[in-house]
Amino acid sequence: MTRKELIDTLIRYVAFNSHEEKMKSRFLTFVRNNEDCFKRELLIGHLTASCWVMNEKKDEVLLIHHVKLDKWLQPGGHCDRDENVYRVAKKELEEETGLIPILDNNSIFDLDIHTIPERKGIAEHEHFDIRFLFVVNRLDELVYNHETKGMKWLKLNDISNYNSEESVLRMRDKVNIN
Repeated sequence: MTRKELIDTLIRYVAFNSHEEKMKSRFLTFVRNNEDCFKRELLIGHLTASCWVMNEKKDEVLLIHHVKLDKWLQPGGHCDRDENVYRVAKKELEEETGLIPILDNNSIFDLDIHTIPERKGIAEHEHFDIRFLFVVNRLDELVYNHETKGMKWLKLNDISNYNSEESVLRMRDKVNIN
């Protein structure tokens, strides 16, 4: 997927609610106006890719306890110049959990824009996060890396006990209505 293809995909993307629709509009403006949007060196913000990781029954999701942010989140990371956000998300899944999807879809599952606080001299900035849904074998062994303090399979109804941010609960809600 190239930047042009991403713009076309974003145009066609159907937002879940009015909040996500506003983010979609900001995404389009950001990607159109910033050729360097895939580079973390773009200090106002940059694109990231992440994964909503579910078991085969789609009644559990895997969250990781992120070391730097000290939060329970979905796996994901920086594009680091790779314009194929789907490939980045899949790579992040494998690097951060050791899991390989048995079912994936390169359609965008969710869009989110969130602020990353200043850390170690890197100014506060925004992540324009594109999320994809991956289904994995729940019994496959989880592999930890340096970015992960912990990992948990959670029933959809238990997610809010670990992260009650709208950004995460929206993804839960998207699965619950399907």
